[in-house]
Amino acid sequence: MYRLICVVGARPNFMKIAPIIEALESQPDIEVTLVHTGQHYDDNMKQQFFVQLGIPEPDIDLGVGSGSHSQQTAEIMKRFEPVLAKYAAQAVLVVGDVNSTIACALVAVKSHIPVIHVEAGLRSGDRQMPEEINRVLTDQLADLLYTTERNAEQNLNREGIDSARIRFVGNVMIDTLKKHVKKAVPVAKSLAGIDDGDAAKKVEAGYALVTMHRPSNVDDKDTLTRLLSTLVQISAKLPIVFPIHPRTAAKISEFGLQALIDNANIITLPPQGYMEILGLMANAKLVLTDSGGIQEETTALGVPCVTLRENTERPITVDQGTNTIVGSDSAAIMATVDDILENGGKHGRQPELWDGNAAVRIARDLSDWFRQRTQLDKAG
Repeated sequence: MYRLICVVGARPNFMKIAPIIEALESQPDIEVTLVHTGQHYDDNMKQQFFVQLGIPEPDIDLGVGSGSHSQQTAEIMKRFEPVLAKYAAQAVLVVGDVNSTIACALVAVKSHIPVIHVEAGLRSGDRQMPEEINRVLTDQLADLLYTTERNAEQNLNREGIDSARIRFVGNVMIDTLKKHVKKAVPVAKSLAGIDDGDAAKKVEAGYALVTMHRPSNVDDKDTLTRLLSTLVQISAKLPIVFPIHPRTAAKISEFGLQALIDNANIITLPPQGYMEILGLMANAKLVLTDSGGIQEETTALGVPCVTLRENTERPITVDQGTNTIVGSDSAAIMATVDDILENGGKHGRQPELWDGNAAVRIARDLSDWFRQRTQLDKAG
């Protein structure tokens, strides 16, 4: 029996780990221990993600909570180290690019335990993004790297990582989407009771979905003011549905910007669960976002995506998908939105191996990888 610890820590991880855990159930030679670092966690989130996606109750919850990047990373490392010792893991699997990813990878490699990184090789080229640092360092530490697109291998090769450690398997985020999209929460249900029940009627002829949370967009008053003012302009053309991230809500309040959107055709919602967001995204005329995952999901759904960033670590969504990068410039945003409304936007196509079976490929390869390592150890 091969002992594998799978790590989950923050919202973007949940949609990635769910299909992997399910696929590993078909590999009886792999014993999985699920560790939740608690980087993002509350009872509501448990319902919104763990229950909706069928993720089993974590075997261990480190309960780290929020903090600065350094504080959070250090606390995860301190709490994860004794877990490795107790469970005698033969490998640690991490996903994505959050603080939990790099923290647990560091602890594992310093304990001489192999690291497996799912969603390896994505690069934005922007070292100002904490996630970019996490990606680069985790890939350097990993023994086995699973990629979502072929170009990721070129990124890894440039950084000195041998192709023998790399496997192109597809995108586990899309596994989750394809499994759940037909069961997504209807838009009318997500909007029930908002604006005295009128919100659902407002969007019947179409709407734009907005998600925005990155520090580069919301932490600077001028940038956030410009983006919110642009949303007000867009809302004159079609209604906007805007689930507001806690960070964004706090900054809107701090900067005194609530009045800017109160009188616009913008329907604000509290943070939504995966199935609610999936329903809102699948039925939108277009999506404006600064989320990496949503760039991928909109491409899979064929929904035009306007990315409010200067770069992307997922260029395949631009080259092959429905994504357009516009930054925070109001004129660029409006021009792209107008083109989508007038001409339908980019149609795109499904990238290679975004077929809903990435996790199955990972599970099968992991079983072979464990077996080969065991044979090499015996031969040595």
